[in-house]
Amino acid sequence: MNNPMSTAAHPERTREEWQHLDRQHHLHPFTDFKELAGKGSRIISRAEGAYVWDVDGHQILDGMAGLWCVNVGYGRKEIADAVYAQMLQLPYYNNFFQTAHPPAIELASQLTALAPRFKQVFFTGSGSEANDTVLRMIWRYWQLLDQPQRRVVISRKNAYHGSTLGGASLGGFGVVHEQMGHLIPDIVHINQPYWYGEGQDMSAEEFGLLRARELRDTIEEIGADKVAAFIGEPIQGAGGVIIPPATYWPEIQKICDEYGILLVTDEVICGFGRTGKWFGADYFGVKPDLMPVAKGITSGYIPLGGVMVSERVSDVLMGDAGEFYHGFTYSGHPVACAAALTNLSILHQEHLVTRIKDDIGPYLQQQLRTLQAHPLVGEVRGLGLFGAIELVADKASHRRFDSKQGVGMRCREHCFQNGLIMRAVGDTMIIAPPFIISHAQVDELVSKAWKCLDLTARSIAS
Repeated sequence: MNNPMSTAAHPERTREEWQHLDRQHHLHPFTDFKELAGKGSRIISRAEGAYVWDVDGHQILDGMAGLWCVNVGYGRKEIADAVYAQMLQLPYYNNFFQTAHPPAIELASQLTALAPRFKQVFFTGSGSEANDTVLRMIWRYWQLLDQPQRRVVISRKNAYHGSTLGGASLGGFGVVHEQMGHLIPDIVHINQPYWYGEGQDMSAEEFGLLRARELRDTIEEIGADKVAAFIGEPIQGAGGVIIPPATYWPEIQKICDEYGILLVTDEVICGFGRTGKWFGADYFGVKPDLMPVAKGITSGYIPLGGVMVSERVSDVLMGDAGEFYHGFTYSGHPVACAAALTNLSILHQEHLVTRIKDDIGPYLQQQLRTLQAHPLVGEVRGLGLFGAIELVADKASHRRFDSKQGVGMRCREHCFQNGLIMRAVGDTMIIAPPFIISHAQVDELVSKAWKCLDLTARSIAS
């Protein structure tokens, strides 16, 4: 078939030809290279709205908004036009050497208007770089306050904070740490607030307090004078859409305030509206000192990240502190900032965050919970445009499948084959669709999910 995306830079090829080139030259992230070479990758060639198409012309509903990021949907001409215009006017200039440009300045101003607690923004190229920057800022902050011994940053098991050395050390994925061999020193992990998987012998409220109070216990064990900060995703995304009990974040805030440590909410996934509030911190009512952001800041159209910095921290960094020896070639890239500014304009003009809170979010949660009746489903949970479906061997006892069965991956494969993208985290299927998803498309998502659960059940039985 003809490929509508064919250009001189991207010549028309068959799926097999693309797969051959891919296996010969392209190493994918988070991939078993040998396994992929054996089966061949999926080749996505175009997208529009909430759908993507592969090179064979199959239409697929994107229940993951790319990678948690294409919030305003695919094919927004406004963003493409803004990027094109900026490339013609100023395609690149750096923000080093006491220099700036209008797109970065304007974007920083608009971001701080969205979250008035934050007075400054430091731009990066990604969420991983943003979390590396968070570490640098935390340590520099305490140095400037003549407390350089405060270096320990407390994170959580099963957290995801990126794939750079700093981000992966902050993250709590054991398999990642095993491959790294050595983590950056002074990072400690406590347990996650995963009530369904780890706390059903008590109420969710009791469990939330129990897990939050591990922070206090760990601070006391290390020594309060050595602890610099706590970092957590408001909702753990890549860990399986772990939504903490209502008691969790208020207790975390209380403990951070009690010991004077910095609080960091990693907003790379939650930020820019997915919870129905502009930031996850707003939803849970906490007041972080630093907020790494990325993904939804441009709806994924151009790579961009950053750290939003509260007055508490910026006043110290901007005092008699000397030079902050940190930055990236693409910090505040003008084209990326132009994309972000247009993306924010779309979010405002189309009232998409309010729509998640009042309309499409509640509708998705209502429809998604009909999957609870499926024999494979132990729990359906969600919030805003987040959703998770726990697959279990026995509903009554919540008994899990043997991990060797790969039930989640089987379900994911059935989804792809039947026109739906859901992600598998172990045996938990997760979704985070674009903000522009319609009611009819939600119905389509749930209908296809049920079909794929049926197909997964049959594959287990056989």
